[in-house]
Amino acid sequence: MPVTIRLALRDWDYMTPLVLGDVSSPRLEVKVDRVGTLVSHVGKDEAHDAAEMSFSRYAQLRADGDNTVVGVPNFIMRGFRHRCIITTKSSQITQLSQLAGKRIGVTGWRDSGNTWTRAALRREGVGVEDATWFAGRLTEAHPIVDRLDGFGRPGRIEATPGERPMMDLLYEGSLDAVFTPFMPDGFFNANSPFRQVLSDFRGAELNYFNDVGYVPGMHLIGIKAAILEEHPWLVAELSKLVDESQRVWTAKRRKYAETSPWTFDEILRVSTDLPANWRDSGFNANRAMIADFAVELHTQGILARTLTPEELFPLCENSDRPQLAATGS
Repeated sequence: MPVTIRLALRDWDYMTPLVLGDVSSPRLEVKVDRVGTLVSHVGKDEAHDAAEMSFSRYAQLRADGDNTVVGVPNFIMRGFRHRCIITTKSSQITQLSQLAGKRIGVTGWRDSGNTWTRAALRREGVGVEDATWFAGRLTEAHPIVDRLDGFGRPGRIEATPGERPMMDLLYEGSLDAVFTPFMPDGFFNANSPFRQVLSDFRGAELNYFNDVGYVPGMHLIGIKAAILEEHPWLVAELSKLVDESQRVWTAKRRKYAETSPWTFDEILRVSTDLPANWRDSGFNANRAMIADFAVELHTQGILARTLTPEELFPLCENSDRPQLAATGS
């Protein structure tokens, strides 16, 4: 009988083959719960055995000596961050270096995505000390919560005034730019007053990849350590299931590319511009990215020291990786 675990995930399209049972393992049955908000601490969550989690928050657990969760170096949310820096169409800011001395809003200071975005900005000469930062909700529809998460510094990193939505502040000129992983409603309309800071963000992101050699990872899968004590092979098996689900989904997207007019073109461009292994999972494939993220967490003042990749992923060398059965193609 296979071991059964319950996994909390956001609605990533490439997990569909796994959810539908098109991808399976004789050793592991994965029941997926689709969630809109990430589980805050899977080690303390009675409803789940594993969950999608922030890379940054996972690193904080390791730094704090909390070993109740073990991370799988399978980065289920990856993406470049240059596109996530937005301003108004009337703004004169067109380069990241022009954000020096400006007022920048972020949706959460510790967030992995915003950490990577600040890393991209730092490569252009704009560090944390070179701007004034405000953490707050993106729009009126988003909840008022603590987005500073203990990292506030008066005059440098503060909550948005009166907890006002950042898009309102950006529109009226009280902010010069906003970091956001997800664009606000109306952003994609032709008459939207907002735009990316970089008109050719794709070109900037490709240059970034050519420099660093990876697509940044924001979220990974965390598993309760207690389960792994009994089933240490589960890390590798779950990772392979995720990989196979993505492979099957990608094959179907190439076949059924008419979900939008230019999906076909995007698939071709990715195949041309990036190496075939750009999204490979596993410790060795992602070691450079893991190490760079650890450096950023320390440099940006989120962690007190730079953790090593081995400290972050202590079970990364598990070699028990059986074959899986993919029944959909």
